[in-house]
Amino acid sequence: MDHTAFSPATTAAQTADTGVTLVVCSSCRDETGSDARPRAGEILGDRVREIAHGEGIAVRQIECLGNCKRRLSAAMLRENCWSYVFGDLTVDNAVEFVAGAKLFATSQDGLLPWRGRPDCLKRGLIARIPPASLLKDFS
Repeated sequence: MDHTAFSPATTAAQTADTGVTLVVCSSCRDETGSDARPRAGEILGDRVREIAHGEGIAVRQIECLGNCKRRLSAAMLRENCWSYVFGDLTVDNAVEFVAGAKLFATSQDGLLPWRGRPDCLKRGLIARIPPASLLKDFS
């Protein structure tokens, strides 16, 4: 399984269809805090990859998104759009996470729509991060 960090060349090729990349924390533990391998985050990432296969959605796993208190964590990215970080996910949320990515891919305004968003992506929202083009210099 590929749990490496982003490679710009690979990511660009993988996101050619929808422009959406899903990033799943492979080091996240389940609700028991078990150190057993594979960890729950790794299992979630593998399931997301299987479900997203052929959908034009890139799926990457990375060690630690730094959101350990909210257990299984993942992010949703789209170039020149808002990015999203989610927590409190479960292994069973893989289908919903991919459904959210499909919804995000069709967004005209660069935001993940609230209407139609799976519940785990409503409850589990940690942060949304604006695209650099929207940042203003206040100096």
